[in-house]
Amino acid sequence: MKRILLTLSAIFFVLISIFAQGGHEIKIRLNDFDQKQLFLGYHYGDNQYLKDTVEIDASGYFTFKGEEPLDGGVYLVIMPPDNQYFQIVLDEGQQVFSIETSAKDPVSNIKVNGSSDNKLLYEYLNFLSGKIVEQKELSKDKDSPDEAKKTAATKKLEELDGLVKKYQSDLIKDHPKTMSAIMVKSNLANPMPNFEGTEEEKSMKRYVHYKKHYFDNIDLADPRMLRTPFLSQRVSYYMEKLTPQNPDSMIMSIDYLLAKMKPAEETFKYYLIHFLNKYASSKVVGEDKVYVHIAENYYCKGLAAWTEEEQLAKICDNARRLKPILIGKKARDVKTKDKEGTSHNLYDFDSEFTILYFWASDCGHCKKMTPFLIDFNEKYKSKGVSIMTICKPKSGDYKECWDYIDEHDNMENMLNTYDPSNRAQIYYNVRSTPSMFILNKDKEIIMKGIGADQLDEVMDKIIKREQQKNAPKE
Repeated sequence: MKRILLTLSAIFFVLISIFAQGGHEIKIRLNDFDQKQLFLGYHYGDNQYLKDTVEIDASGYFTFKGEEPLDGGVYLVIMPPDNQYFQIVLDEGQQVFSIETSAKDPVSNIKVNGSSDNKLLYEYLNFLSGKIVEQKELSKDKDSPDEAKKTAATKKLEELDGLVKKYQSDLIKDHPKTMSAIMVKSNLANPMPNFEGTEEEKSMKRYVHYKKHYFDNIDLADPRMLRTPFLSQRVSYYMEKLTPQNPDSMIMSIDYLLAKMKPAEETFKYYLIHFLNKYASSKVVGEDKVYVHIAENYYCKGLAAWTEEEQLAKICDNARRLKPILIGKKARDVKTKDKEGTSHNLYDFDSEFTILYFWASDCGHCKKMTPFLIDFNEKYKSKGVSIMTICKPKSGDYKECWDYIDEHDNMENMLNTYDPSNRAQIYYNVRSTPSMFILNKDKEIIMKGIGADQLDEVMDKIIKREQQKNAPKE
């Protein structure tokens, strides 16, 4: 009978072990730590989040445990009350392990049992820490006035650099799929070739090469990347520093990134939402083109299946409304009427520049902008700039528009009109007033979304740019 009980017990413990491998169980003993709670956090895109909170048990361990495995990536063991932390890596099949270390110096004192990946990581970090100490000492001798000392230090520093590079190379080669190797590789710099040409040409070639190979050491298709501290930094730098800050270049970079990320569904989803929201709320004139591109080419083509139907319809409708009024688009002709009921077409203006100004009779901000508009008109009408205003009355009685115009000297020097059909407001997606569009001679939209108080500065730049473009080449 005892033999049967022993056999059943053995099977029971084997089953427990198999079950544990399917979930996670991370036991942590922290010396020099007097708190009763410990937190487990994780990186996610450009933020960190709390995953779990546990109490110390009778044996002195903090145990993070669950029936499901955690997503692969870099996690944070966070120590209250000041929330200092050290990092651990998690991956499939290595989520049952224990760690013992000191809260005062977790890296130097760490002992890992059951996770070869975390052992690899901390062996590397401690190796690197020791080499950094050596480097600092040698750097002092490198700056010495003693030439012999300087030469010896330089040689040793080169040897030290070679040792570090070999360690990194061996770790990546011998353990290519581990999170440790991924973290080490992500921080390696790509070699820069020697380019020929003038300094300007070499600088441009270096930039093109650097941008082209910027993600060589990071696999954007690896789903674990989303839960690391370096992916969001790399994406931000690529978009903000390596990508020219114009809509067409931004679109090319976003398409490149999303194509690389697509095999990692969660990463693709995270960044598609990130880019849509970023450019939907951008205050930079012209960047709505990026939003329209993302909406049309991803959301409206069924590549964002997680989006609720009602929200998806709003995104696609918004993109449809914005597309005709993007910078560079041909402005749509509109027909309006003046005070006497005479019809006017936008395309009747034969001036170098036309300003289309939407306002409302009950708009307080419009009234603040009116003096700037009047002043601007007086200064720029001789420079080939015409203004066409379109008023929307609060009550539907257009007399309100003329009452206001009559109260302001020189406002009658512009073409003041109203749109009885209200189509102009729809065509130009005017959802708030005042709203302004600057058109060139060909009635292409060259600027929008600015206030009348900015007109002088903006118009000077536009005129100067057009003059330079049309200047005869030497």
